Amino acid sequence: MEKNEQLVKKENGTETDFQKVANKVAVITIIGNLVLSVLKLLAGVIAHSNAMISDAIHSASDVFSTFVVMIGIKLASKKPDKEHPYGHERLECVAAILLAVVLFMTGLGIGMEALKNITSGDYSNLQVPGVLALAAAIVSIVAKETMYWYTRFYAKKIDSSALMADAWHHRSDAFSSVGALIGIAGARLGAPVMDSIASLVIFLFIVKASYDIFKDAIDKMVDHSCDEETERQIRDCVMKNDTVMGIDLLQTRIFGNKIYVDVEIQADGSHTLKEAHAIAEAVHDDIERNFPKVKHIMVHVNPAEE
Repeated sequence: MEKNEQLVKKENGTETDFQKVANKVAVITIIGNLVLSVLKLLAGVIAHSNAMISDAIHSASDVFSTFVVMIGIKLASKKPDKEHPYGHERLECVAAILLAVVLFMTGLGIGMEALKNITSGDYSNLQVPGVLALAAAIVSIVAKETMYWYTRFYAKKIDSSALMADAWHHRSDAFSSVGALIGIAGARLGAPVMDSIASLVIFLFIVKASYDIFKDAIDKMVDHSCDEETERQIRDCVMKNDTVMGIDLLQTRIFGNKIYVDVEIQADGSHTLKEAHAIAEAVHDDIERNFPKVKHIMVHVNPAEE
């Protein structure tokens, strides 16, 4: 048996709230990133810090990535239609993959420029960053870490992989600002090349973040099963029904930020068709009630062997 139309309508109301929350978070972080990008770029130019300019580019890429997240969530929130009867949740994963690619390309540009300066061997032409760059790095660390926790809170609340990817984008920017702070401080203490080394460290953080985002999105795109603990909890939920005599098969798959469940249960073979249907209905409702992320459930009843 499948989820009925009434439940689907109920879910669509939830999807509207999902989009509203995501858009609110996105708008706030876009404004914050625009202000930070301008601040860090000015500080980098005025204080002659390549690390801070690189950090400003990273923050600017956050603005673009957040727009990608907003578009992905809007498309993922569309109601099921004739061509897409299972919904559009995977489009959010596409947004997360695009974000990961943009993040990686941004980091690659920063890393190549930093490596060029480090391997040149001539550090006499490298300018020592001013104290303004230090102040900008500290402000950036505080601001980006705040954005991370704010976005992460709402990403977990509405269970959005794209919004969670955006949260980690903010944290990678906070890490890069820490690297910039160390590099700028080192350069001011007499080692100008430290500014470029900091940019290289920023690149490594960005690559790690982009890989994590990409892997998580791909797992949700290729019908990856739920973790063992979740499947164990679903089994326990099914077996709490006194009329269920066993489980022949339990399969789960992650579809975007939702879960699909196929389960074959054993019941007394002497039950009438109506009684077997009622058992399947009860199992379906129990799973749906206890696992909010489950969108679609198929329950098949087998006669228990003597």
